[in-house]
Amino acid sequence: MTILIDDPRWPAHGRLWSHLVSDRSLDELHAFAQANGIPRRAFDLDHYDVPEESHARLVQAGARPVDGHELVRRLIASGLRVRARDRY
Repeated sequence: MTILIDDPRWPAHGRLWSHLVSDRSLDELHAFAQANGIPRRAFDLDHYDVPEESHARLVQAGARPVDGHELVRRLIASGLRVRARDRY
């Protein structure tokens, strides 16, 4: 299992956010999110948006911290990436 999380640097709704992804399967990602109390409404097609205050807890639970470039590279390589133009 490889769950990845980038640094909380994405501003929205008055806080900073990280992206949580799996480089293997969406089932793995959903299971990790559920086990760690992340609501399904935080899922955005290929990742979960998680607030800055959850970052350290998720790393402690097993998410591997990576920079944003590495996260995107791994997501693309997994075949799970949903491109921006295909989002809606």
